[in-house]
Amino acid sequence: MSERALVAKLAARFVSGLVVIGAILFGTAGTFDWPEAWVYIVIQFGWSAALTVWLWKHDLELLKDRLKFVKKSAEGWDKVLAVVGIPFYSLYLVIPGFDAVRYRWSHVPDWVKIICFALVVASFFWISRVMKENTFLSRFVEIQEERGHRVITTGPYRFVRHPMYFGALILIPSLPVALGSLLALIPAVVCIVLMLVRTRLEDKTLHRELEGYVKYAQKTRWRLVPGIW
Repeated sequence: MSERALVAKLAARFVSGLVVIGAILFGTAGTFDWPEAWVYIVIQFGWSAALTVWLWKHDLELLKDRLKFVKKSAEGWDKVLAVVGIPFYSLYLVIPGFDAVRYRWSHVPDWVKIICFALVVASFFWISRVMKENTFLSRFVEIQEERGHRVITTGPYRFVRHPMYFGALILIPSLPVALGSLLALIPAVVCIVLMLVRTRLEDKTLHRELEGYVKYAQKTRWRLVPGIW
């Protein structure tokens, strides 16, 4: 892919993502008068832009890899989990507008929203740190033999074997509450369960297929949360 084509693809992905998220949030809310949604959009897409610039300068291969929506080399069970998760991830984004703004079923105090937005920002920083540490951090569960896939043991990987999922574990329940919705925690819980299943299956795959992972797992005991699991 040429540099011009990559820039065009990145721009298209960024703009389409902004339009889709904006349409879902403000469409379900029935109004643009939703400060929490605007705050989230600024945080989300500001972070995405900054991370994209960093990856462009320091890890172009990872950036290209994460632009792919599908991969034949991905594990079959990973594809199944992705399909199963679609309706729940959709509800996760659709419910807050109806709940927090249009019908106001939930009431979340402002101080709770502020704390949850702080957790969202913290999770983004953590995820950025993980991505900067691991150049093999594909969207898909696979062994990237063509890129010389190896075990990463530094940075966040010193504490847990799947730090990316730890960041998601903070982000997933924090975002709907920050937006003012408690009902959206229902699909959020399902999303977390699917993520935990994926973590376990990915860990088994790495044990079986990635050289050096067994030794690393013996040293770094915790998959996701230090001292718990």
